Amino acid sequence: MNKTILYFHGFKSSSNSKKAHNLKKFITNSSKNTSIIIPDLNDGFHKADAQINNLIKSCETDLVFMGSSLGGYYALYYAQILSAKAVLINPAIPPLIGFDKNLGENENYSTGNKFTISEEDISFLKSLSHKKLLHPNKVMVLVESGDEILAFDKTIAYFNGAHIDITFGGDHSYQSLPNKFIKIKKFLSLS
Repeated sequence: MNKTILYFHGFKSSSNSKKAHNLKKFITNSSKNTSIIIPDLNDGFHKADAQINNLIKSCETDLVFMGSSLGGYYALYYAQILSAKAVLINPAIPPLIGFDKNLGENENYSTGNKFTISEEDISFLKSLSHKKLLHPNKVMVLVESGDEILAFDKTIAYFNGAHIDITFGGDHSYQSLPNKFIKIKKFLSLS
């Protein structure tokens, strides 16, 4: 069965991340029936939402979702709506506690694009979530305990019932990703 992975990068990042490149290389070399799309999501949350919805509508194969940090937050939201599988890497979790520190002007680390975040933008972003995990058996969460941005213990508590893989050490960039490729492939039933 043909599948498409939609992989979403994190906040202030782009499709040019090391994780995205490594993942795309692995999927391309190990799965004949799977394609992977790694879009450059708009820094504006409304526009990113529209982009993701357009990508979903344009896909003609079974969809699975992946994402890192804020990309994991997006991946979870859309996977829950479509009852699809999702692999989340050090994901941001609802209700995005502490995200208000990004109010005002920001700069995308990868592209240099400058953009402003308002309280309304954060309110919209927080609306892209569900009150509870709808399909925990369809979610794999990969966390590293050394994540300096997101508290891994809160992530584990939020995703109670999901497939949780904890690597002790590491950081927010999730250094152990190459060691998890086979586990990801098996979880997503990729051939």
